[in-house]
Amino acid sequence: MEDIKELISKLHPLERRIIPVLRGTNIFSELVRKSELKEVEVMRTLQWLQAKNVLKISEDVKEVIVLGENGRLALEKGLPEKAFLESIKSKAKHLDEIEKTAGLTKQEISACLGLLKAKAAIHINSERIVSISDHGKNLLEKESLEEHLLKHIAKVEVSIPELKAEEKFAFENLKKRKDIIRTVLKKEWTVILTDIGKKLVASNISSEKVAEKLTSGMLKTGAWKNKEFRGYDIQAKVPRLGFGKKHFVNEAINYIKKIWLEMGFKEMKGGIVQTAFWDLDALFVPQDHPAREMQDTFFLSKPGKGRIIDKELFNRVKATHENGWTTGSKGWQYKFSDEKASDNLLRTHTTVLSARTIATLKKTDLPAKFFSVGKVFRNETLDWKHLFELHQVEGIVVDPEANMTHLKGYLREFYKKMGYEKVRIRPSHFPYTEPSAEVIGFHPIKKEWVELGGSGIFRPEVVKPLLGIEVPVLAWGLGLERVITAYYQITDLRDCYKNDLEQLRNMKKWMR
Repeated sequence: MEDIKELISKLHPLERRIIPVLRGTNIFSELVRKSELKEVEVMRTLQWLQAKNVLKISEDVKEVIVLGENGRLALEKGLPEKAFLESIKSKAKHLDEIEKTAGLTKQEISACLGLLKAKAAIHINSERIVSISDHGKNLLEKESLEEHLLKHIAKVEVSIPELKAEEKFAFENLKKRKDIIRTVLKKEWTVILTDIGKKLVASNISSEKVAEKLTSGMLKTGAWKNKEFRGYDIQAKVPRLGFGKKHFVNEAINYIKKIWLEMGFKEMKGGIVQTAFWDLDALFVPQDHPAREMQDTFFLSKPGKGRIIDKELFNRVKATHENGWTTGSKGWQYKFSDEKASDNLLRTHTTVLSARTIATLKKTDLPAKFFSVGKVFRNETLDWKHLFELHQVEGIVVDPEANMTHLKGYLREFYKKMGYEKVRIRPSHFPYTEPSAEVIGFHPIKKEWVELGGSGIFRPEVVKPLLGIEVPVLAWGLGLERVITAYYQITDLRDCYKNDLEQLRNMKKWMR
């Protein structure tokens, strides 16, 4: 009984009104009528009690017969066949005359003829004179099965399985007629009390209002001393509410931008459509490199070509490819194609923004630090660890004093803020950096070292044609999706963008 007392002490005012009513009925519609509450209030209250294991709600769907528009008129004025018989009760009449005296339409006259002939209630001759039979006179004197069913339906709710044999006969006849009756599916709920519920219903729950809150007036007058206050169940089950929020990838992007901004970096921005010159040539990627083929890069057909505005810069890059220009390199030793350089494509990396940013700098701007977080596009086969549309976190530090120790410091600081306590940088190879380094981090969930991105110092063949002077440029390009999956406990990169509403509602917020 101690549990029941505690349960009673936490009952909501609506629950206190419904529980006594449950002693007399377990039908939802009856609970609404007897409690004098709104349907929504009763249903909400029953759901609360169900969550407390007081009862279970059982739903029953049944087909119910209701009156149509013509059925309501028939109840008021009588069925058309009765009006037909009344008009010929005293003497036989022509069909046209019956239409006028009975006040029926041609369609109703036609329907009555078929119906009354089937019941042997009338006689009709070749001249369309209609007279009433003895059986027809008997029908006039008593209530028909159809009339009885209509009155029954008007008074109480009737389902098809509840019909008696003669009512089923009348139902089938009325169903054939236009908008006399129709059936609708109706839900009804019944309440099944649990053992706890039976004890609660049998308990003497006070009908007096239990105080919901302590007011200043109670404190002033001391009335609170004689009041019973409702207890609050902080462990009560409540429905999970979906609320508007940013996509979880966008939340991570905003956080990443904040990291770099706090470290003094400026954000680089630019379009996703670039020429091959900026996306590849400016980064000293040879024009016959396999990655430039259609299978790796999305080239545009309209417009297929872009313009190269800075001819002097273009010629420096071209010369670097062909013979190394003044970088001390021999270049790639081939004939540079202006046509290929003007091809439009979807950027394959955000490093294109680094190239364009370096080209705008002057010696007096140094040292300078920039970052970007943006979409890139690769003609990749889609699988659990590859996407054809993804985000890249890009960064450059243009500084005459920069070295690999600084690069390691920036990357460690970034990854620490992203939740990776252990980060290593190991030698690797990338086309436009020398030395190059691969960033690996210890995955906090998989408990193993995983690849996180590439980094290094831009080659002179990249920096000097763009900037005009040779300066160390620290650079990195990191796959954003691979970095954030550990936090979101995602093992398949495709799950970042699968548009699953349940996943979006339940995904935790980015909080580091």
